[in-house]
Amino acid sequence: MSELFSAPGMPWVTNVLLVATRLSALLLMTPVLHAVPLPPTVRLVLVLALSAALAMPLAGATAAIADLGGLLDAFVRELAIGATLGLGVLMAFSGFGLAGRLIDVQVGFGIAQVFDPLTRTQVPVVTSALSLASVVFFFLVNGHHALLRGVAFSLNRFPAGQPWSLQDVAGPVLQQAAGLFTLGFALAAPIVLCLLLVEFALGVVARNLPQANMFVLGIPVKVVAGLLVLSFWAGGMGEITSRIFGDVYVTWGRLFELPAAAHEGGR
Repeated sequence: MSELFSAPGMPWVTNVLLVATRLSALLLMTPVLHAVPLPPTVRLVLVLALSAALAMPLAGATAAIADLGGLLDAFVRELAIGATLGLGVLMAFSGFGLAGRLIDVQVGFGIAQVFDPLTRTQVPVVTSALSLASVVFFFLVNGHHALLRGVAFSLNRFPAGQPWSLQDVAGPVLQQAAGLFTLGFALAAPIVLCLLLVEFALGVVARNLPQANMFVLGIPVKVVAGLLVLSFWAGGMGEITSRIFGDVYVTWGRLFELPAAAHEGGR
């Protein structure tokens, strides 16, 4: 077995596979590839091509792997790194889902479920629309370029197959999660405020016209008002969207700035 790992070209192949493992874990945690109906073979070739391009100039020194156990250990570490980076991206997209849920509950679409191709589940209408829009926004702000640059920098900071520890990553991830609740609410705040005013107006009408059925009349009014405000607010949510995706790379920067001693522990 040791002769196999020391064969010519084998270190580079091992490096490519380790980088592909990190990149695959990252992409599986994000809806970027799921938004486009690509065949699994195309996705596999894309990941391998990107990994081969990153492995030679950016992957750093390959860890000395002499047996199958060491290789499996390295694969597990790469999965952990990729999943940690992907969690930051996933939480950014979850911010749009949080905003969509708030709007759906207020408008009355909470009981209207549609199939979401990103999560492969049944979700409310506005939540599905914002989830799809979030992928469009991600590409519009060149998030895919920043994503690849972040992966490349992670390979420089944490070379493929090298020891890596998870003990200090909870802080930056929790900080991003706390901030995304605020940004997700800010994304839905104008619609929620408008619907709150509509509720007050319906309450006044119900007080003066007790014979009117406000439950029947209120639902279409809130749907129309919510969709109108959402259409107007769509042109002004760019700044909050940029901040949501910007938090991903702020979190990554904090992970990359962790002391080297935190990543020098054993396997």
